[in-house]
Parts: sequence; C-alpha cells; structure tokens
Amino acid sequence: MNQFFKNSRLVGRLFHFSKINQKNTQRPHQFCNISESWRSMESLVKCDANFVPLTPLSFLERAANVFRDRTSVIYGKKLKYNWEETHNRCVKLASALVHLGISHGDVVATLAPNVPAMQELHFAVPMAGSILCTLNTRHDSAMLSILLMHAEAKVIFVDQQFLEIARGALALLADKKQKPPILVVIRESDSDTHDLEYESFLKSGDSDFTIRWPKTEFDPISINYTSGTTSRPKGVVYSHRGAYLNTIATFLLHEMSSFPVYLWTVPTFHCNGWCMVWGLAALGGTSICLRNVSPEDIFENISLYKVTHMGGAPTVLNKIVNSLPCGLKQLPHKVKIMTGGSPPPPQVISKMEELGFRVNHLYGLTETYGPGTYCLWKPEWDSLPPDEKSILKARQGVQHLCLKEVDVRDSTTMEKVPADGKTIGEIMFRGNTVMSGYLKDTKATEEAFRGGWFHSGDLAVKHPDGYIEVKDRLKDIVISGGENISTVEVERVLYSHPAVLEAAVVARPDNHWGQTPCAFVKLKDGFSVGDQEIIKFCRDNLPHYMAPRTVIFEDIPKTSTGKIQKFILREKANALGSLF
Repeated sequence: MNQFFKNSRLVGRLFHFSKINQKNTQRPHQFCNISESWRSMESLVKCDANFVPLTPLSFLERAANVFRDRTSVIYGKKLKYNWEETHNRCVKLASALVHLGISHGDVVATLAPNVPAMQELHFAVPMAGSILCTLNTRHDSAMLSILLMHAEAKVIFVDQQFLEIARGALALLADKKQKPPILVVIRESDSDTHDLEYESFLKSGDSDFTIRWPKTEFDPISINYTSGTTSRPKGVVYSHRGAYLNTIATFLLHEMSSFPVYLWTVPTFHCNGWCMVWGLAALGGTSICLRNVSPEDIFENISLYKVTHMGGAPTVLNKIVNSLPCGLKQLPHKVKIMTGGSPPPPQVISKMEELGFRVNHLYGLTETYGPGTYCLWKPEWDSLPPDEKSILKARQGVQHLCLKEVDVRDSTTMEKVPADGKTIGEIMFRGNTVMSGYLKDTKATEEAFRGGWFHSGDLAVKHPDGYIEVKDRLKDIVISGGENISTVEVERVLYSHPAVLEAAVVARPDNHWGQTPCAFVKLKDGFSVGDQEIIKFCRDNLPHYMAPRTVIFEDIPKTSTGKIQKFILREKANALGSLF
C-alpha cells in the first residue's frame, strides 16, 4: 500500500520557486522587467511559520482548545463526551494503533454503524499516519473479504452487531492464504470472548502521543468504496487537502454556525458522513449518534436534544412524511436537513417543509467527497407558490465554494451544452474536492478524468440561471423508439399519485420499441390500486410514450444510505423479456 501511494501519479507535488539564472546576459530586453520582479521575490520563503499541510485533523486540535467543555458526542442516555475528552481519546487510540505496529500509509478498516467509535476513528486513524477505510455495513462476508484484500487492511474495527459477518470474511481470507487484518471489536457491554476489545485497546494508548501529521496535504486520509463488481471494486481515495476543503464547503452549504446539534442519520461510512464528522469539530458541534434510524427515533431525538441539522437520502425523507407520530403536525422547532443521493420528488420536499424542516438539496458522488453542488436558494423565490418552490428546490443547483467548476457537457465532444433547460449532457467536475483517483486502478482513473474533467455518469440539463438539474443516470435512461425517456421525470409523476409510497423506473426490453418504461411501485398502507390505474394516471400526466407499460407492486431494494438499487430492478425487468 505504501509503495502504491509513493509511486502514484495521483499524489500531488509541491513546487518551489527557483532563482533566475543571472548569468544569462542574452535575455531579450522585454524580459528585463520580469527578471527584476523575480529578483524582488527572492526574500519570500515557504517555511513552518507560513505553511502547514491542510488536514481536518487540525479541526480536532482546535476544538480541544476552543470548545473543550462543549459536548462533542451523545449516544443514548448514558454516554456523553466533551471535545477535550474526545481529543484525548483519539490521541490514545492513535497511540494504541502505533503500538500495534501500524505504520504511515497502512490501511485501517471499520465495519460499524453510527456509534461514537466511528467518530473517534475518523480522527485517530489518520492521527496515527494511516488511512481510514469505512466499509458498508450491508456487505456480506464474501464482498467484505474482497474489499479487505484489495485495500490491504492491517486492522479492522468491527461493531458487535456485524461480528459474525466480519469473522466470515476473515475466514475466507485465511482460506485464500491471505493474512487477515487484526480484529478489534466495538462492544457496548462486557463479554467473555478473547477478542481484542475497543475500550481496552484505546486505554492501552499513551495520552502524550505525538500526532503523526501528514507529510504533505496530498497524503491519503481515507478510502471509500463505491459500487463495482466483485472482481473490480472501486476504492475512491481522498486526500487530507480535499477532506479539509470539502468539510468547510459542506458546513457552509448546510448553513451551519457555531455549536450545531447534528443528528446522525447519514451513515458515517458513506463519504465519511459527507465529511461532517470532521466538520462538527470545526464548529464545536454535537453529534447525536443513532445505531438504528427510524422515523420514531428521529422525532424523539429532535425533541430531546434540540437538533438543528441532519441529513438523509430522499427515501429517508419519504419515510418521515409517511410515518408521523400520532398527532404530530409540526416540529417543535426548525430543523435544517440536507438531502441527496437521488433527485428528491418535489412532493416529498413540500411535505417536509410543511412539517417544519428546511430542506437543502445537494448533489455529489463518492468521487467528489459527497456534496459537490447545492440548490442555493434565492430570496426572490420566497414569494412563489409552494409547488413552484418545491420544483426549484429539487434542482441540483450550483457548485459549492471549494469546487472550481461544475458543468454540463457533451460526453464525446466535451463541448458545453446550451443553458436552455432542455439539452441533456453529462455533469462534469473539476477542482480541489475531486478524488485523488481509484485505488490500484490507473485505467479507471484516467477514464474518469478524461479531458481534464471528472465524468460523473449523470445526465442533466443546465437552466438559463446556471442551475443544473439531473435527468437520469447515463445507464438508467430508457431509449424507446429512439426517444430518450428520463426515469426521474416518470418517477416524479408516480410519486404524485396519492397511493404511491415509493417508485422506481427502469428499462424493460421490447422487440418493437427497443425498451419501454417498467415501474416498480410500493403502495402506502391501506391503499389498493391496480397496474392499469397507475398506467392511466401516468398517461394523463405525461406524454404517452413516457408512461410505463409495466407496473410491478413490491418492496423496492435500497442501499444502507437509502439509495434505490436500480441494478437489481434492471435485472428483474430484463428477466421479464419483451411485453409482446
């Protein structure tokens, strides 16, 4: 792993000014002023006094000083720390990792829900000079073993809830003659097992440990695995610099000020919790940790701890508006919620606003450290009718402060598409908060960065005001009779049906048209409608060629972050074959 990062062309290099060669007396006269300017700069230096590598670890150091008595973490009714205590625990945990033999550039993995240990590991692992790899808790043993082998993880911290899955993965590695990582178990109660236990391990560290700061700000801080096949997983590498900048951008677009109270409904293993683990340290905020996320837990914690901010995929918002506690019509106070992962239906946004949530819509990918754009709200939109406001808020918007540029371009020619709200192109990113690259996959990295831009694979339009709006994933678009059908547009209509709780649209093969839309629908409790009623509703609200010709009623598969797993639905639709 160390050798990979040492030799990688993805790791940036720092360049230093060199002196002008004063022996060159043949320099043309027009360059003399430039030469004089260079000589006047010779007294300027880059040194320890004016340069340190950017890293989110600095947020914790500052928090321990500035916010030492402020509450950092709350978990249930028994566990609470302040920022001084959190800093001390992270230092000891980093020390314990070094005592265990962890070296600079080694990978330390985690398999855990949103518990306090995950907050601490986000700081302690890079403080030990190593790289954090947070793994999805929905992985089975087979996938977990593949990712651990690919990342070359030396240690894995596993919550007790997922211990058997982890042990299965370690057994598979042993069967393949691969050295398994050292197992550390995160427990909430005492146990008689002989496993290395998290609290005991942490206490074995030294409180006077010297933090191993990154050698350069381009050093990797974390690896986040995105979707990929078992034979070719994609490990997205984040740098200390990118994490620092995207952390700042994220809490700014979330409109956070000092001392926010953040409810953890976004998994911390997903894009490092959209970088908010680090961001709360920067602001002296409080993390309200949730092992399991349910609407009941969300409403209870909002009331109990006066939550100010939270996040979640549109499916989480959909659960909230359809699972209100008895008699609740509005929140006791305003709560700002970030949503992203897929385009949210305007109807869901409108209902959330009625409840007292203020919805901030963001867009991004694992490759952009999570949030990359957001729908910056304009004051002149406040007077618009509610339906129009929800439609505007559902757009993906503009780039955040720390990205240089986001654009919609032709994937082949790389030309800009017209800002007419109609012409579809691919969303592309460039700037300091784009990944360093894919771990051990030069070919995929070069393809992703083709033409000097990161290619997202998402299709969108750009409106005349410069705001972008996602229309579909490149692989999700339905091509029927030569016409491109946006599944997002069809899903929005489906969500407007009073009986529909969740909906997803994919392509079904068709011998005549090539493909036709196939809708998977989950109904609200107490409702009963047939497929023809749904099809007629869509035909009444869409051009007829866009209306689904197939409707299947069933539960819709989702990831742990709430994103609909369309690849599973595509497989089901393909298995159906042509309608005629």
